[in-house]
Amino acid sequence: MKKFLSTIAILLIVYTLNAQNDDSTFISRIADEILVNGKAYDDLRELTKQIGGRLSGSPQMVKAEQWGLKIFQSLNPDNAWLQECTVPHWVRGGKDEAIAINGRQKKSLDVIALGNSLGSGKTGVAGNVVEVNSFEQLDVIKDIVKGKIVFYNYAFNPKFVKTFQAYSDAVRYRGGGASQAAKYGAVGAIVRSMSESTDNNPHTGSLRYDSAYKKIPAVAIGLKDADWLSTELKKGTISITLKTFGHFFPDTIGHNVIAELRGSQFPNEYIDIGGHLDSWDPGEGAHDDGTGVVQTIEVLRVFKALGYQPKRTIRFVLFANEENGLRGGTKYAEEAGSKGEKHIFALESDEGGFTPRGFSLTGSEEQYQKLKNWQPLLCPYGGCEFETGGGGSDIGPLNRLQKTPVAGYMPDSQRYFDLHHARNDVFEAVNKRELELGAVNIAALIYLVDKYGL
Repeated sequence: MKKFLSTIAILLIVYTLNAQNDDSTFISRIADEILVNGKAYDDLRELTKQIGGRLSGSPQMVKAEQWGLKIFQSLNPDNAWLQECTVPHWVRGGKDEAIAINGRQKKSLDVIALGNSLGSGKTGVAGNVVEVNSFEQLDVIKDIVKGKIVFYNYAFNPKFVKTFQAYSDAVRYRGGGASQAAKYGAVGAIVRSMSESTDNNPHTGSLRYDSAYKKIPAVAIGLKDADWLSTELKKGTISITLKTFGHFFPDTIGHNVIAELRGSQFPNEYIDIGGHLDSWDPGEGAHDDGTGVVQTIEVLRVFKALGYQPKRTIRFVLFANEENGLRGGTKYAEEAGSKGEKHIFALESDEGGFTPRGFSLTGSEEQYQKLKNWQPLLCPYGGCEFETGGGGSDIGPLNRLQKTPVAGYMPDSQRYFDLHHARNDVFEAVNKRELELGAVNIAALIYLVDKYGL
């Protein structure tokens, strides 16, 4: 009996080693195809330079959707289509301005209106500035806030090596700062940009108004000007005139752009991979999220180039309206649920196109351990780090509605918030080699989940 069990154990080891060798060989073929013949960089150039920033509701959004469908169709998937959804239509409406007056000195500050904010009107709003470093500090000085402009000078915490932790820590002031200031009668809000860069580019992004309070104009300020403002406030009173022009048009029609390869054995089990097609307007949306979009397209291209026939149905999704509404991801999950589709795994690339580091997973401990078992297969291409608790905004609804395990592609994060939502998020900021290696890791993980399940 012992001899029989030993034989079985040896056979299992041999089988596992052979399977790993087969997987390693195929992943090597994926890498060779992408690194030698990859199209992601060229696709990104088209998306950023020919279309540019792609805010929901804009003409560029429509152009990007048609571009995405055309490029999917050119790769001959089993199916490609547009999935309709309504999206918000917010426009900036003009050049945002902030003029600071310190005695007789005037200084134009580099600012940008926060997304979804409402404008000040043509004459602007004016008031003395009060600086706070937290909501708690705002509560302490609430009696002097009326008629003033609140300046949230909360910096990224440099102790967080993972810069997304610093972003998560600071972004509450962008999201809710305007309404918290309006609660005490402020006429405007200025937020230190969500960045630790060394330049002065202001970074936009969404705010959320609390309907209980007045909707006041709100801007982000470049870091150098934020430091100047803080220094000068220690010397005396500063007044600022804000002029912003943001407003909403009625909701309009947008689309998720979808392609799929049908599964040969389990066609009713779905694996999703995607990025979001929309972007903020100051730059070209290169890293956020042009890189995720073209990596998604590249995975489809490489599977077709290698003649790969998946076991399960793989969906490639370019999501609409991640930045200021999440309407695309919500629509996708709701329709999947209404059709009774079984989505077994979803992966999003929405952290930039920098050097690969690994993946994060929101799922069970068993699923996480299975993912970690594939570490030796991904490590040669940079994807060595695995974390629990991750995914992406667009695939979050799948997790919430269907308990689908979701993963996020993790590139190196150190430079991401130098560019995030700013005018310097342009094609030239993307490195071709880093972008392609990211696509290699994503394609490899999708292949492994398709072959073995999760």
